[in-house]
Amino acid sequence: MLRNVTAVLLDGVHPFELGVVCEVFGIDRSDEGLPTYDFAVVSAEGPALTTHVGGLTVSTPYGLDRLDEADLITVPAGSDFARREYPPELLAALRRAVDRGARVLSVCSGVFVLGAAGLLDGRRCTVHWHHAEELARLYPRVSVTPDVLYVDEDPVITSAGTAAGIDACLHLVRKEQGPEVANKIARRMVVPPHRDGGQAQYIERPLPRSSCDTVGEVLAWMEQHLDQEVTVEQLAARAHMSPRTFARRFQQETGTTPYRWILRQRVLLAQRLLEATDETMDAVAWRTGFGTAAALRHQFVRALGTTPYAYRRTFRGPEAAA
Repeated sequence: MLRNVTAVLLDGVHPFELGVVCEVFGIDRSDEGLPTYDFAVVSAEGPALTTHVGGLTVSTPYGLDRLDEADLITVPAGSDFARREYPPELLAALRRAVDRGARVLSVCSGVFVLGAAGLLDGRRCTVHWHHAEELARLYPRVSVTPDVLYVDEDPVITSAGTAAGIDACLHLVRKEQGPEVANKIARRMVVPPHRDGGQAQYIERPLPRSSCDTVGEVLAWMEQHLDQEVTVEQLAARAHMSPRTFARRFQQETGTTPYRWILRQRVLLAQRLLEATDETMDAVAWRTGFGTAAALRHQFVRALGTTPYAYRRTFRGPEAAA
């Protein structure tokens, strides 16, 4: 059941992440036949709190007692959440809520609050990739999955940064009230109605380059010829080195092997083509050097956790994906 929803405020709360929860659960859309939620923003640290935006304060008349009747408690992100202490009464209220059958949902660094309450122990969770190592260090009994949008370990749901909180909230609406309700809310918000939780966080991670340019000319040539099959021997010849010396220098200057470097660059090129063009999957596969749509799909899923089709649909809409 999903009727009574709260958002927990802590000092330094991020307005966007708070706004995500308010937008999904706090707006009356009954004029469109959608369910309404008994929604409240609850303060854990007094009636008026500051945010990370200078000069902005948030006030609410509701205290922690409001959590005792909530079906869902959401915890938006905030500044320095990984390094601060939390009110013991808040942590106790979260544990009581889960014990009685309520759900908790964190947006980005709000997951640190759930960790402090002990609600992540023995569970999978996620967070913005920037905080993943710190979360794993602080809570070694937690299985941190750093490259997905959200993780549903009912009754604990965790999401990555910013917009992934929208995905997690809509996922829960879809789960409890069906796809029609979730799709209508998404349409009002002008966001994709569904992005799978296992989809990778969209982080462009170009492989590092060294300031030393021993293999710089070869890297530039490789970038311009991603559609061609090349061997280490061919690349070494272009660099006027033996294959063994070239492989060692390449590893030293880029931090990876020639095969992994070119594979990652091909995936990045495929992302750009899927975002910006209407080329067929076969054409994208040919231009990126994967050869076939099946090979493109295999490597794309391995790298990003989603298919080329789903990626294009997310960035360009269903019509482009079709």
